[in-house]
Amino acid sequence: MTKLVLAIDDDKYVHHIIEESLAGFCKLIHAKNGEEGLRKAIKYNPDIILLDVEMPGKSGYEVCRELKSLEQTKETPVMFLSGKSELPERVKGYNSGAADYIVKPFNGEELMARIRVLYQYRQHSIKLKSDVERAQITAELAMTDSGDMGRIMRYVGQSYHAHDVKSLSTYFFEFFRLFNLEVVIAYWHQEVGIFCSDEGAVCPLEQELLEKHRNANRFVDFSSRTIINYPKVSILIKNMPLDDAALYGRYKDLFPHILEVTNAKIQDMEVNERALSQAHSVGNAFAELSTKMYDNSDARELAVTKLAVQLAEIRKTIEQKPELKYNQELVFHLEQLEQTQSEFSSLNEELAFIKYQLNHIIESRNELVVSLSKIANPEHTQEVTSQTDIELF
Repeated sequence: MTKLVLAIDDDKYVHHIIEESLAGFCKLIHAKNGEEGLRKAIKYNPDIILLDVEMPGKSGYEVCRELKSLEQTKETPVMFLSGKSELPERVKGYNSGAADYIVKPFNGEELMARIRVLYQYRQHSIKLKSDVERAQITAELAMTDSGDMGRIMRYVGQSYHAHDVKSLSTYFFEFFRLFNLEVVIAYWHQEVGIFCSDEGAVCPLEQELLEKHRNANRFVDFSSRTIINYPKVSILIKNMPLDDAALYGRYKDLFPHILEVTNAKIQDMEVNERALSQAHSVGNAFAELSTKMYDNSDARELAVTKLAVQLAEIRKTIEQKPELKYNQELVFHLEQLEQTQSEFSSLNEELAFIKYQLNHIIESRNELVVSLSKIANPEHTQEVTSQTDIELF
């Protein structure tokens, strides 16, 4: 890339010397006084400025100070051309913002050598400034990402304390409130849409948009609105920052993390609710079975007791009438009844053991229901609020 040098001097001969000295080395622009030099410096933005100290109108020191006050030229190296070599003059030039100082009459080779050094200095300064800017941007992005991840981790902690859609929504909207975004959320809970907004009501059109795009792509964009879909949750963001591409992209990278956490939480709620419902159903079935078995058992025990009484009466009658002892048919049927009584007694003992086992199962079921209820509604612990700081580093 061709170097561009601006020479500001009221002496035509000096311009001629500069032209000859720098021929083929760089492109030259000439100005005969300070005012013209300032205009051309702003217009062409040269790599280096050669500036005479003593000129009609504004002095070189004044021009240099103005150049250093302008945003466009404040980083451009200035070399003073002066007939005075005293130290105070050099210090004055340095205090004005100059980077070098050469005394007239100067040698062409010396001028070129000094300009080459200034050009390298200029390029190094540009690179250093660019590196600093990149480092600053990287640091800012890292700090932003760190802050975003801290907020995500805080939301994860808060979601643990959410036992239902209402409490989960409170933490969800608290997260988005920090970004000044208007959000509508749809929970696809147990295949039913539950719509919530930080503003309270959700208009029918917003519900319709979320329902129609539920099975669409992960991101659905239209104007300043964006829908983000997950199997168990969708959000409609109504005021995405279209005028800030970097912020827009950052939001699209960040928000899926929140939706993923929320989606997992809804799935967890559904699993717990189904398990609790099934535990109640099984428990109710066992309770009903237990009741029937108790009723039947009581009836059988009563029947066995009656049978025992009747058998005792028959035996008493036989004892009172000796002739009946020799009735083989009667004795046979009596023995059959006694065997039946024995079998009933054994059966009742087995049923009593089954009742014991059934009671144990019912007790275990009750403990399971209590455990599932605690999972669905854990005891209150210290909640992580928006004021609770989470440090990542």
